[in-house]
Amino acid sequence: MGDRKSQATNRIPIHFEDDPLEEEELVGNGGMEDETIIEADAPAEGEAAGPLMAELVASRAELKRLQTALAESQDALVRRQADFENYRKRVERERTETYNRVVAEAARKLLPVMDNLTRALDAERSVESGESEEFRHFLHGVQLISKQLSEVLESFGVQPIAAVGERFDPHIHEAVVTEPSDEHEPDTVVEELARGYRIGDRLLRPAMVKVAAPKSGE
Repeated sequence: MGDRKSQATNRIPIHFEDDPLEEEELVGNGGMEDETIIEADAPAEGEAAGPLMAELVASRAELKRLQTALAESQDALVRRQADFENYRKRVERERTETYNRVVAEAARKLLPVMDNLTRALDAERSVESGESEEFRHFLHGVQLISKQLSEVLESFGVQPIAAVGERFDPHIHEAVVTEPSDEHEPDTVVEELARGYRIGDRLLRPAMVKVAAPKSGE
């Protein structure tokens, strides 16, 4: 009985003006009634797990979609880079071929000039020492012109074809004369009659040469 009286003295009546018929009592000292109220207000564990699980599944699906999109973008970028590299190489190859074709056409027109200058220089070697000084100056001028023209052609990528001492190659040499020889192996170029030229892998003109042949009876 004493406990009931003490609990009754701890209760404080609360009245609300809106509803005078309703009366609530506050229980002091942290009794069991407070814990019951808190547990009733808190959301149940099963009720919270459902939305969280759905959000997690949706997040994983979105992550997978983004990863797939990223992989597709990377593959597309690699293909674009490969296509651009192929395009760059093709343009560079076409530019080089066009340049070599234009230079080859111009060089072919200059080759007869080089031939005439070479013949003039060969004539200089056969001139006797008693020739006039003016003629020697003239030949020296021809030598300078030939050297300058050779440098111009070389600057365009035009290169002479090696001939004398080389083994005869029908792809770059044209055998004009064959001559039996004991000093050279058969099919060896022993003399260059007209110099050949090339630009890169393009043959401008084969070298006209004399080729050693085995003696009759061998």
